[in-house]
Amino acid sequence: QVQLVVPMAVIFGPGSVPGDLPRSLPFRDVQEMEISVNLRTSVTSRYEMRYRSTTGQEEAALAAATAREADAALHPLQDTTLGSLTMYVVPETSSLLPQGINVYVGRHRSALVRAVGSLAALQARLREVTQLMSFTASSIAAALSDRVPDGQLSPDARRYLKSSLGYEITFSLLNPDPKSHTVDWDIEGAVNCYVKPVLDKLSLVANFSVDSQILYYAVLGVTPRYDKESSSFLLSAHSLPHVINPVEARLGSSAASLYPVLNFLLYVPERSHSPLYIQDKDGAPVSTNAFHSPRWGGIMVYNVEAPASPQASLPLHVDVDMARVMEVFLAQLRLLFGLSREEVPPEFLLEGPGNEGLADWELDHLLWAHTVENIATVSTTLTSLAQLLDKIGNIVIKDDVASEVYWAVASVQSAVTKLSLGHLQAAFQASKEAVTSSERAFFDPSLLHLLYFPDDQKFAIYIPLFLPMAVPILLSLARIVRETRLRKKEPTKMD
Repeated sequence: QVQLVVPMAVIFGPGSVPGDLPRSLPFRDVQEMEISVNLRTSVTSRYEMRYRSTTGQEEAALAAATAREADAALHPLQDTTLGSLTMYVVPETSSLLPQGINVYVGRHRSALVRAVGSLAALQARLREVTQLMSFTASSIAAALSDRVPDGQLSPDARRYLKSSLGYEITFSLLNPDPKSHTVDWDIEGAVNCYVKPVLDKLSLVANFSVDSQILYYAVLGVTPRYDKESSSFLLSAHSLPHVINPVEARLGSSAASLYPVLNFLLYVPERSHSPLYIQDKDGAPVSTNAFHSPRWGGIMVYNVEAPASPQASLPLHVDVDMARVMEVFLAQLRLLFGLSREEVPPEFLLEGPGNEGLADWELDHLLWAHTVENIATVSTTLTSLAQLLDKIGNIVIKDDVASEVYWAVASVQSAVTKLSLGHLQAAFQASKEAVTSSERAFFDPSLLHLLYFPDDQKFAIYIPLFLPMAVPILLSLARIVRETRLRKKEPTKMD
């Protein structure tokens, strides 16, 4: 049983204190909620809230002109511990929040919440904000997707990447018609400018490696349909799944990889199929001209403008607009990690992540889910290992394997304890160590099932070898026994 504890500070600005507070500020309160995964597994979420009034510095910061300026001024005054949240309650008449907006979520681990009349209504609003910034029932269910009964999991949960110690990201440029197009892309500069800040922030979650390649004469494997009205070629939504396999056969990046590989493909259509557009299920053109595949990556079609004169010399030189391409690929990367911002109430205003591509609370959101998933993975791995050892009675368990198992158990217990104390970073590190140790023990070469044979197989192997030698030995023993019995029956001669 796992308990997730979120430390929260609820800070009331002047004129925002509800009239029905149970006691005077400051005071503490605890709220619990149970997230049921299946009949045997449930996760308890516990919100430990500390209510207090603003300090002089916080009041000065809340007097800023805009919510963004207030959030930037409040950041140095907050608790920046991973997993902790700070809620600033402003009066109902405050002009800090725009008209119709009740909640402003910044880039860090804090939010501005408009006050409501009663404490119960305020707590309901705070609970909604807290779940957005930490974890929801759906995010925990997605982390424990292997244990959720079929039909109870949302389709989006199957899209997210499984927790791993590392990921490999491959950017591929597909040029199926090099005779017509010479394509240049500054992938190294684009990775340093757009991707590196995101991966630097995600380095706490896992290790990342990035590589790129250019593939010539690599086609999609699906023939697009020509549309006379628009004088263009179209790829319908139902044909998109058939694009992945032919392209993946050319990539070759996942064959020797120890970690999951994320593929981001930029496809420049051949001249005979240009321009090429992607349609959604309703037949409308997709604005980004891109699509993504769950737990695999994404593909973007990059159309080349036709030359002004038909007599233009071939091949045409194409410089890829990397800003437009990376905007799409980073959005797909966020989708694959479960960081999409689709289900946000209309009265919520979320600040953009900025150059880092990832807000601090989104990183915490990822850590909560991956910590729970790691604990479940270790539990499954060690259970499978125990069942394997029970089946093979004569298996030899080396000391180093035993120590890995003991360390995995100790680490996962430490992770559960740290979670119950609200120490998210320490819990995540302990869960990573537990996964590493359990995987080492499970995949140790000395525990290979094929090294040990059941008893019936041993008899089947050794009887054909020993039976030819055993027959004369058994016959000789039988003859000796028979002669001994005859000798005993003969009367003894008396002189």
